[in-house]
Amino acid sequence: MANLHVDKKSMEYSYAIIDSDATSNLQLQHYLEEYGDFCLVSHSKNSNEGIDNILKFSPDVVFINLNDKAQEHFQMVTELYQYIKELPVFIGISTSKAHAYDAIKNNFFDYWLLPYNEFNIRKSILKLKKLMPKEKDLETLCLKSYRDYHYVSTKDILYLQADNNATDFIMKDGSVISAYKTLKTYQQQLPKNFVRIHQSYILNTNYVSRINYGKSICALKLSKVQLPFSKSYRENVDHLKNILSKTTIHSVN
Repeated sequence: MANLHVDKKSMEYSYAIIDSDATSNLQLQHYLEEYGDFCLVSHSKNSNEGIDNILKFSPDVVFINLNDKAQEHFQMVTELYQYIKELPVFIGISTSKAHAYDAIKNNFFDYWLLPYNEFNIRKSILKLKKLMPKEKDLETLCLKSYRDYHYVSTKDILYLQADNNATDFIMKDGSVISAYKTLKTYQQQLPKNFVRIHQSYILNTNYVSRINYGKSICALKLSKVQLPFSKSYRENVDHLKNILSKTTIHSVN
């Protein structure tokens, strides 16, 4: 299987972590994976490694665990002004509020307390996206597996099907490409013409040939596949029907 990698220049937020604690580091990566559009570019254990990686990779966001040598990290942020014109967004992480005031003085975007709070993270991420909107030009996906790069046009995708914690891409030529990430991840990344109709399915609305409310199915062009839609996603199907109706000639019965 392959990991989905989207060219970060188009829509992903690149981020770096400066944290000597392996546990909090892995937890942070886990939370950010849920959003689908955050790409880890470097992990540093101290400020010296951190400043080198920031200059090397130019991340959009840098998460710093301030429990370990906080003043040294603040000095690192000050030093960065000597080398780059536009600094990344800094988010501090700590088990207490002890460094919060200094973080504000050093223009940190936010300050997260450990253990992580999912609700607070969500609010912070949404504020960040509002401050730094990214273009969503996703006509091509790059399915990356080790050193193998498989480029897929979204126009050629019929639908996506959940397979435990992985996702199968069913293409219009009948081929199937599998990728390691959940359906929820791709739901947030794909263009607007992709709609989720079921816990297990996202379809390309450009290929919908029929919506049958009696049988709760959506039929697709170029195949005999009929995908079920569930009550929890009925609103999405109704919206899909309204969109298709605007570009359809209706017969009078």
